[in-house]
Amino acid sequence: MPDSVYKVIELVGSSDTSWEDAARHAVETAAEHVRELRVAEVVAMDLKLENGKITAYRTKVHISFKYEGHKH
Repeated sequence: MPDSVYKVIELVGSSDTSWEDAARHAVETAAEHVRELRVAEVVAMDLKLENGKITAYRTKVHISFKYEGHKH
């Protein structure tokens, strides 16, 4: 197998129902714009609050994909 290089980006997904849905939203959105996704790592979860109530779940993910730089 040839050597490969992967790039990692950080995205934050949000959902009004769960951290899992927030992570899914981030990954599905990335998949629409980036090819060959490899791994998604959840690195943080937090909540958006208004008047003491949870209004959104947010999940920060690092997503890696195969890097295809400029070929000479």
